[in-house]
Amino acid sequence: MSNVSAVADPVDLVVIHEHPEWQKPLFEALDRRGVSWAPFDIKSAAFGDHDVPRAKLYFNQASPSAYLRGNTRAVPLGLAYLRQLQWQGARVLNGADVFAFELSKTAQGALLRTLGIDHPKALTFNSLEALRRRRDEVSWPALLKPEQGGSGARISVVDSFADVEAIFADENIWQPDNLFLLQEYLPHDPERGIVRMEFLGGELLYAMRVVTHGRFNLCPAPVCNPDDGSASACEIPAVAAVADKPVEFYPFPDVPDAAVATAKRIVTAARLDVGGIEYLETPDGRRVFYDINANSNLRPSIAQAFGFDPFERVVDFLQAQLRRS
Repeated sequence: MSNVSAVADPVDLVVIHEHPEWQKPLFEALDRRGVSWAPFDIKSAAFGDHDVPRAKLYFNQASPSAYLRGNTRAVPLGLAYLRQLQWQGARVLNGADVFAFELSKTAQGALLRTLGIDHPKALTFNSLEALRRRRDEVSWPALLKPEQGGSGARISVVDSFADVEAIFADENIWQPDNLFLLQEYLPHDPERGIVRMEFLGGELLYAMRVVTHGRFNLCPAPVCNPDDGSASACEIPAVAAVADKPVEFYPFPDVPDAAVATAKRIVTAARLDVGGIEYLETPDGRRVFYDINANSNLRPSIAQAFGFDPFERVVDFLQAQLRRS
């Protein structure tokens, strides 16, 4: 389906996105169900301040990682468009405030601290000189990650300040927003991996364990991490991993009730309509929440293990929201 302009004929739903391969299962489910919808692809788009919202409901599926696919301009345009829609009174799921929250690892950490939820300690910086002045607060090894993340891109394990300096010898590393975090490194059982819970409308959709094998790109979309372990079609370059194995995803029906309750607190506080929450368990018994995702790339094989198609559930949710509109 071609991109909808901001002055297109009225539809019930507009899906804002920049990665059609990620969205294909959702688009197909919307077509199967006969929903009146249109896409708005923010890779190359324009809108006017005089444009009037033409949909009953807007669903934001834009990702912070767009710049890693050469779509650097998608995120600022998407955020500007969401803000205009918000000021115009349009109904937007995962709207401007939520998208801005996903763009900031610092904001996510601040929320977790405010809620009293165990999370990694981090320093946010925009210069190595400023970071050097606080180097006594760092425990090595540490994780170096960009403020605007996405799909685990450009995350590195660093063992010393010299390692950090070596990475920043490349001035281009500062893109796109000139901010990085040096974060507490948390060991965990490699056989158990990390846990990701997907939420839809404030309720748990499913949980899965993700065995990382030292990788950071844990994107659940099959196009990025195929079920059969074949080569990824993801545009995000892989980094050196502990083992030359693909990321593994397993259904986790026994996710602890306490973990679900904590994640629901995060979802409510962050006002996520759709989102994924990740945590890991350390050898000393900590359950540490470390990532909040407003863009959920659902994994059909995991949901099927629970007996449903995740994209049909999303369409159920969207249709319920349309009835409210």
